[in-house]
Amino acid sequence: MEDVKSSYSLGKELGRGQFGVTHLCTHKSTGQQFACKTIAKRKLVNKEDIADVRREVQIMHHLTGQPNIVQLKGAYEDKHSVHLVMELCAGGELLCILVKPENFLLLNKDENSPLKATDFGLSVFYNPGDVFKDIVGSAYYIAPEVLKRMYGPEADIWSIGVMLYIILCGVPPFWAESENGIFNAILKGHVDFSSDPWPSLSPQAKDLVKKMLNSDPKQRLTAAQVLNHPWVKEDGEAPDVPLDNAVMPRLKQFKAMNNFKKVALRVIAGCLSEEEIMGLKEMFKGMDTDSSGTITLEELRQGLAKQSKRLSEYEVQQLMEANDADGNGTIDYGEFIGATMHINSLDREEHLYSAFQHFDKDNSGYITMEELEQALMEFGMNDGRDIKEIISEVDGDNRMVG
Repeated sequence: MEDVKSSYSLGKELGRGQFGVTHLCTHKSTGQQFACKTIAKRKLVNKEDIADVRREVQIMHHLTGQPNIVQLKGAYEDKHSVHLVMELCAGGELLCILVKPENFLLLNKDENSPLKATDFGLSVFYNPGDVFKDIVGSAYYIAPEVLKRMYGPEADIWSIGVMLYIILCGVPPFWAESENGIFNAILKGHVDFSSDPWPSLSPQAKDLVKKMLNSDPKQRLTAAQVLNHPWVKEDGEAPDVPLDNAVMPRLKQFKAMNNFKKVALRVIAGCLSEEEIMGLKEMFKGMDTDSSGTITLEELRQGLAKQSKRLSEYEVQQLMEANDADGNGTIDYGEFIGATMHINSLDREEHLYSAFQHFDKDNSGYITMEELEQALMEFGMNDGRDIKEIISEVDGDNRMVG
């Protein structure tokens, strides 16, 4: 295939996905700007990975012309990478609040900008009657039948229902401190429609979300029924009333706290005694077969296969992506301990205090924006927008008190 650099100049990084890094790119002859998703071939370690990328390209070509899908302009390949040049969505992420906000982008900064879906790396073509068994997706959005490993397109309606719930009230319908806790809540299926702001929201909005979050996929609304619901359809019954003032801060907190929690976990991991982490240390050494001090995706896959047959390929990739802070395709020892230490470690007050002290560099008893920025930079997670949101939502005077 043609080398992307023969036609485009690559610029600043725009975002990161499961396999790829997206950069701004400019067409050399026209000056028009696009987004270029670069997928490193070293991350495509088997035929399934290659098939995933090929299918992503096929799906994007298939959806060309759909107004709410990011348009693929061309696919390129060189010795090290595959490059997908796509329509640039310069309007930013949808509210900057969802767990997977990079998958929904605004085309421009206009108030009525079109919304575009992007990143089809885990998408598949569906034929009527197909049944899927892999557990795929971010924890908050997974439908109960996905956890039972037998599902179809109804699962997408559930996931969109979760997104709608979050947008309307600012918090996810199924919440816990661990993924297993979230999965258990999903399987129980209880959805809170009594807490604020739900009593003040329209009956039509609640009716739609309830019917999208029906635990029985056969009773759940279809896509056509959702589009025909009075709250959704054009000239329907949706009230022209702004969201509750408390919703937007909750949305920002939901997004921002995820990064803060990741840093806190890494700090606590560094505070654990040798006795507490001996088992994890041995597990790391067992996976690091070449004694390089880092675990590659293939080493992680093989190591986990020896420990548990229940992890899907996607779950292995998610573990790698979630903890590869510097994006180099490997997990180092500190990253591994932070990712795998037992959740009970978080309950011990001395660990929480040690984590707080790590952030509170000047021992003043509170964490300032500058101190949090320094801690995030240590772990390659510095994002000024997130820092401001974390501070403003945790404490009103720009500091977090111990």
